[in-house]
Amino acid sequence: MTDYTVIADDAAFADAVRALAAGSGPAAIDVERASGFRYSQRAYLIQVFRRNAGVYLFDPSEIADFSPLQDALVSTEWVFHAASQDLPSLRERGLEPRTMFDTELAARLLGHERVGLGAVVETTLGITLAKAHSAADWSTRPLPQSWLEYAALDVTHLIDVRDALAAELVEQGKTEFAQEEFAAVLERPAKLPREDPWRRLSGLHTVRGRRSLAVAKALWQAREDYAREQDIAPGRLVPDRALVAAVIADPKTKQELASLKDFTGRASRNQLDRWWDAIVEGRSTPDLPPDRVPSDSLPPPRAWVDRNPEADARLRAARPAVEGRATELGMPTENLLTPETLRRVAWAPPAELTVDEVGRMLRELGAREWQIAQTAQLIVNAFVDSVHAAESTASEDS
Repeated sequence: MTDYTVIADDAAFADAVRALAAGSGPAAIDVERASGFRYSQRAYLIQVFRRNAGVYLFDPSEIADFSPLQDALVSTEWVFHAASQDLPSLRERGLEPRTMFDTELAARLLGHERVGLGAVVETTLGITLAKAHSAADWSTRPLPQSWLEYAALDVTHLIDVRDALAAELVEQGKTEFAQEEFAAVLERPAKLPREDPWRRLSGLHTVRGRRSLAVAKALWQAREDYAREQDIAPGRLVPDRALVAAVIADPKTKQELASLKDFTGRASRNQLDRWWDAIVEGRSTPDLPPDRVPSDSLPPPRAWVDRNPEADARLRAARPAVEGRATELGMPTENLLTPETLRRVAWAPPAELTVDEVGRMLRELGAREWQIAQTAQLIVNAFVDSVHAAESTASEDS
């Protein structure tokens, strides 16, 4: 049994803040959301542990102002497991670290085969954590005791894990790599809203014609508005496949929509007027969406040999070189350099194939300095070799 204190009123909050401010060392932080249940990604529980202070489980629905906690911990390193998942929810409540340590990211850089929290705790500390409630609806109130125990365990061992991984980073000479990665996570700007997010409807590729796409867009927007209003995950109201089924079935009346077997979901019938109004709107709007939208996405690599053979040769030469360096460093290739970054450099490299120019392009694409130092020369060498190979082949053919 882990000792913890649930904080759900102002007096308990003030006591917890004082205790955490007086604690020592880094602060372990975790957030529980209700992804898949609620529309929002807000925090429904915030767990904090600090040595000589204890574990505190904060209920954000009962605490209006988290600024005293921010002030108490602002000069302290915050320790997360997969920080990018938790930071948006914390920032929403005014909580943001100046420095951090991410145990998942550190484990990746160190080449651990499994990087989930339970696996990393077991690998570093020999402690097995139960992960029974990771997909629970954390908006539930009151929270069951077993869920609270699970939440407390998520931070109880995190500082010890951090210390073990920090020592491994020193042993492998990767401390600076990790520090750059942690800083990049903190500095990464919030994602911009997607253009035409309705086009992410699962199964939309089966819908044909601009008018039908307009109906799909209207149904998606109606579901989105209702989901936001009710704070319920859209797919729990009406699944994507049901919206697409309604578009393809093309019902002539509201009653025909109601009788459609594939139009399912908890709100498919009790909000029938809403869905029918959306269908009518989509059928009458003069603003028809295009069948396809412009994209800066690259073609799939299998198509490169026909569409851009020089780029295909560059990629074929550079990819094994980068993979080989990742193997030497003992980390996944995508943590050394993302495949998308390498593809973009191979597709349209700088005019001058120099380390400085390739490094500049990598930097513009978001690569960190340590990644550039490890890969820029390899990429230049590979690209140059691909040019020489093509010239040699051309010479032999002539």
